[in-house]
Amino acid sequence: MKHKNYYLTEQFITEWLTPDIGFVFRAGEVLDDFTSDYQHIEVMETNAFGRAFRLDGYLMTSEEDEWFYHENLNHIPAITHPNPRSALIIGGGDGGSARQLLKYPGIERVVVCELDAGVVAIAEEYFGKVHQGAFHDPRLELVIADGLKYVAQCQESFDLIILDLTDPQGYAEPLYTRAFFADCARVIGDHGLLSLHVGSPLFHQARFSRLFGELRAVFQVVRPILIPITLYGGFWGMACASQLRDPKRLDADMVEQRLQQRGITGLNYYNGDTHQAALAQPNFVRRLLQQTE
Repeated sequence: MKHKNYYLTEQFITEWLTPDIGFVFRAGEVLDDFTSDYQHIEVMETNAFGRAFRLDGYLMTSEEDEWFYHENLNHIPAITHPNPRSALIIGGGDGGSARQLLKYPGIERVVVCELDAGVVAIAEEYFGKVHQGAFHDPRLELVIADGLKYVAQCQESFDLIILDLTDPQGYAEPLYTRAFFADCARVIGDHGLLSLHVGSPLFHQARFSRLFGELRAVFQVVRPILIPITLYGGFWGMACASQLRDPKRLDADMVEQRLQQRGITGLNYYNGDTHQAALAQPNFVRRLLQQTE
């Protein structure tokens, strides 16, 4: 799917985290560059990250470090659930989240609700290392639709909802609100879990605090997940929310036991020790979260 003739270039890409802080990397060959119905999509080769893509100028996924993001976003809630059978991914058009959830032998159905068919198209063409055939698994159902409307109209239940979204701006902004979280809570019920990324507690403190406040207004259990993500500029935050399920109740041995029992292999990051570490809160994060109580 070449919307423009691909070309060879060498340029330095700056990913701005705030108006004052960013990081720089060298990009090489541009494989695709076009504007879909919703956003500007670029696919490029890089020495540091392998193939990567950007949406509206913001890095989303790369071949070489996607597992920092996808493994933690998906396995922390999925391992916490005693027997997940169904999952709804809002966004996730690169297939990375679906790939992780389809590792679970008990998973019977994964719905990927992606707004932009262009993202799925570039994933299929350029990012086989990320999705590894997930789109062709018979348990996966791909829906090209607005996730906000899909969840609002959803009359079935899911064990897991994974919000694999862009940052809270533009089309994604309404999916980071209390009203949307309440719709998600209805769909997963008391026993399901929700996960999403919430930005950096270092670089996006106001967003981080606000989102935990909105989540805590809806869910009884809300746990911050703190991990490094190189492509996103370092220390990053996610959240795992539920009415009854608490990932912090699982010690390292329990996580390792569940991974073994469920046959989850081929992970680069997630294990029992990292599960515990991701849920630990540095003091400055505790202070941020106290603002929402």
